[in-house]
Amino acid sequence: MNDNSKVLAALLAGMAAGAAIGLLFAPEKGSETRDRLNDSLRNLADSIKDRAADEIDNLKEASSKAASSIKSKFSSAGEEFNAAGGKVKSAFDNASDSAENNFNQA
Repeated sequence: MNDNSKVLAALLAGMAAGAAIGLLFAPEKGSETRDRLNDSLRNLADSIKDRAADEIDNLKEASSKAASSIKSKFSSAGEEFNAAGGKVKSAFDNASDSAENNFNQA
């Protein structure tokens, strides 16, 4: 959990506790207090859901970028491997031709 998430969680918990305490000590009827408390808790739950949805979207975006980067690096590595293989084959062909010429001249 990063620092921003910890701060947000602490802020939301503090808001919920403050709202609950304020409503409990308010000079209203119990039913009104319970209704206000329920409304506050629903708002808090909605805020948490929205924040969670935002974080999920951020994670999806980050994973997509990471996958794209990895694919790109593997593609580059494959191209380099193929180029190196071509150079090795060419060197082997040249050495083979040279050995055949030397054998024919002997």
